[in-house]
Amino acid sequence: MSEWLTAEHVLRYLERQDQLPHRTAGEATLLEQVPADARRVLDIGSGDGRLLQLVLCARPHARGVALDFSGPMLERLRDRFSGDVRVEVVEHDLNNSISRLGRFDAVVSSFAIHHLDHARKRELYQEVWTTLEPDGAFCNLEHVASPTLELHLEFLAAIGYTPETEDPSNKLLDMETQLEWLRQIGFVNVDCFWKWRELALLAGRKTAGAD
Repeated sequence: MSEWLTAEHVLRYLERQDQLPHRTAGEATLLEQVPADARRVLDIGSGDGRLLQLVLCARPHARGVALDFSGPMLERLRDRFSGDVRVEVVEHDLNNSISRLGRFDAVVSSFAIHHLDHARKRELYQEVWTTLEPDGAFCNLEHVASPTLELHLEFLAAIGYTPETEDPSNKLLDMETQLEWLRQIGFVNVDCFWKWRELALLAGRKTAGAD
């Protein structure tokens, strides 16, 4: 994921993120899954803080922890949340465990986890479950693999990319495998709550009394 350490790559992404088709629909559906009484929210791979800001607007009594490892993104995060005492910005590489960060009522992520190797994705999902409070929710707005190359190429064309220009740090995995992982770990009410081509909201809850 070394590309994300360069200002050029980060700026190119930020310039195009608002143009991603139907993104706001996925974000709106994600907000519906965040518990109404959430008090502490973790944003995994927070980028410039777009998603966490939306969550805190929808849940104004919550506090947030924003994680990222990219220097340019961390600068954006600190600028966005400057003076906002509700938000803690933490430099963190997602290849390392998130367990030390404490407990949360919701863990959210937006187009970040797909940059990890598949084995680490599975480990991270387990850490999220452990980190959540009972009745907590995990909401992952994610870039998933298409079932066929033809569909992948159609997706790239729809967002203005080609195989030559797509992000080389992507490590895409199919949606069904990831949903099954969540169920195996112990999440309940697991589903894909929204999807457009390779963009999908995967979410589940930790049952009351589970720990």
